[in-house]
Amino acid sequence: MRDIYYFGTCLVDLFYPQAGMAGIQLLERFGARVHYPQEQSCCGQPPFNSGFRDEAQNVAIQQLALFDQPFDLVVPSGSCAGMIKHHWPELLKGTDHEARATELAARTYELGEYLIDHLNVTLEDQGEPTTVVVHTSCSARREMGVAEQGKTLLGMLKNVTVEVPKYETECCGFGGTFSVKQPEISAAMAEDKTTHLAAAGADRFVCGDSGCLMNLSGTLEKRGIQLDSSHLYDFIWERVQ
Repeated sequence: MRDIYYFGTCLVDLFYPQAGMAGIQLLERFGARVHYPQEQSCCGQPPFNSGFRDEAQNVAIQQLALFDQPFDLVVPSGSCAGMIKHHWPELLKGTDHEARATELAARTYELGEYLIDHLNVTLEDQGEPTTVVVHTSCSARREMGVAEQGKTLLGMLKNVTVEVPKYETECCGFGGTFSVKQPEISAAMAEDKTTHLAAAGADRFVCGDSGCLMNLSGTLEKRGIQLDSSHLYDFIWERVQ
């Protein structure tokens, strides 16, 4: 059994805690001993993206101290995993924390990536036949390079048909603080994306990043489009019970 750290993320903690628990349960089922430092909070991405580098540094340093053992760090979010893996080393460059940030970055993984590439999971579907449409976040696709892992996991579920929406690779419009700073553009992008999600003819919409899921499920509801939504890892855990 391998020891790993789990970084829950702010949005999972506050809005999708059941998805966070599902990720832990999946990891444990496939041979990981999960360590969850209770003092963890944010990866520092909101202040970093808004230009508040000093504040982002302080957050990163506080979090870095929590993951001092040489365990892999697994994150149920391409966005937050990308912040730790690709931006912490640059953010802390020239400080006493640079070496530790670089070392932690080298062992940081998105959850789906870790399940497939490091735990070699196989999933046995226990659910009824259904069709899902998948949205993969920009961070998972472009920053972490793990766009296919979520679909690969879903493809293991024999009773699940996986659809992808038209213009699959386009952004949903969330973009963290972008949706606050540019609400009209963000809303137009979300409307386009939800139109294509609905047109896929699926029973359910799934997404592995909480920000995108929150943005798109809220837009679907606002537009009166009846399409159930689930976090990717919550959905997978439900199917393998």
